[in-house]
Amino acid sequence: QVQLVESGGGLVQTGGSLRLSCVVSGIISRFNAMAWYRQAPENQRELVAGITSDLLTKYADSVKGRFTISKDNAKKTMSLQMNSLKPEDTAVYYCAANRGGSITPTGTGMDYWGKGTLVTVSS
Repeated sequence: QVQLVESGGGLVQTGGSLRLSCVVSGIISRFNAMAWYRQAPENQRELVAGITSDLLTKYADSVKGRFTISKDNAKKTMSLQMNSLKPEDTAVYYCAANRGGSITPTGTGMDYWGKGTLVTVSS
């Protein structure tokens, strides 16, 4: 059974950095797309960044230039380096994956999800 486990969340001040990791139990190369989504209280879940099996990346406009997504198949890990964090980045961040290869704005079509890790950015 495939499981995605996130780690790396926490409390950080504005301008700080965090690195999120998503470890896959299973064969990560079977996923044609993986992504990070986030959901803040009373907000809809939204795409933060995605990466395909060809290592093509996709970012939300709000995080371009600040966040970097990467994937290491050998370590079965996807990561999200988050720099210059802002209070509006505060949310629960979820790792997601699918075999189909699509990366949608709200996560529709993702086959597997982690339980999430909380990121809190204080002002």
